[in-house]
Amino acid sequence: MTFEDILDRTLDMLQRRGRVSYRALKRQFDLDDAYLADLKAEIIEVRRLAVDQDNTMLVWTGSTNTLPAPPPPATPGVPQAALQTESATAPISHHTSDAERRQLTVMFCDLVDSTALSAQLDPEDLRQVVRAYQTTCADVLQRFGGHIAQYLGDGLLVYFGYPQAHEDDAQRAVRAGLGIVEAMKTHNTHLEQHYQVRLAVRLGIHTGLVVVGEMGSGARREQLALGETPNLAARLEGLATPNTVVISAATWSLVREYFTYDDFGTHVLICGTYAPYPPGVSWLTLLSKHCPVSCHRALAARPPLAAG
Repeated sequence: MTFEDILDRTLDMLQRRGRVSYRALKRQFDLDDAYLADLKAEIIEVRRLAVDQDNTMLVWTGSTNTLPAPPPPATPGVPQAALQTESATAPISHHTSDAERRQLTVMFCDLVDSTALSAQLDPEDLRQVVRAYQTTCADVLQRFGGHIAQYLGDGLLVYFGYPQAHEDDAQRAVRAGLGIVEAMKTHNTHLEQHYQVRLAVRLGIHTGLVVVGEMGSGARREQLALGETPNLAARLEGLATPNTVVISAATWSLVREYFTYDDFGTHVLICGTYAPYPPGVSWLTLLSKHCPVSCHRALAARPPLAAG
């Protein structure tokens, strides 16, 4: 099996399951550490379709329509070249939808040590625990106008500013993040009584420009935000310690008067832009680079100023 075969099968697993552990990949494809490192670099840094979590697994961040469709199967007695010509010349029906460029605050929320949790609980109990966690998060997000764009395994991708925009979307996102951390404390009391477990979450928030439009095909269509903003939010979530909310400098500049926080330092994250390659061809390739990103940890909402 070639590297490309393993890459395609890994991406297919990620897209279907939402996350895949490195141990599973090693066992499935009999990979050594060097081969696994190359596979991770291709998926995380080059194609930017997943992020690393806890150095134990890949978490899918791509859309539901990221992977190319396979070529049509060969038909006995018909040359493959003829099939390709027919495919190229046949009319194609496109479902068009408007894409919108706008500023968005994106939150990425995820459970901590979910791999250990899955080993500790029966699958049915695990399902109940994860569903209860998702419901707890959704209740808090609804209070602050957050839109859950995707459930990614036990992670949530959340938009503030789409489909409905508010002047204080960045504030709403941070308040929701702190609210989720607080709500999990109450939720853990129930989990300890029924399942003898406690959950921890970590959250990353970034504000920036995106293009929101319809992605997917057939019955699987979603309104997703594309650009660097969702990717950076996911990377900030990966930096967060358990039960903390890490925000980018862009978000902090919009909310610093409304929250207490501490400086979380400058971290070098993988980022990039898309550009034509080679010149004159309409294909897109990712130009990856390492970018220093300063961030803060939100601690609590400031009390309102007394009227004076």
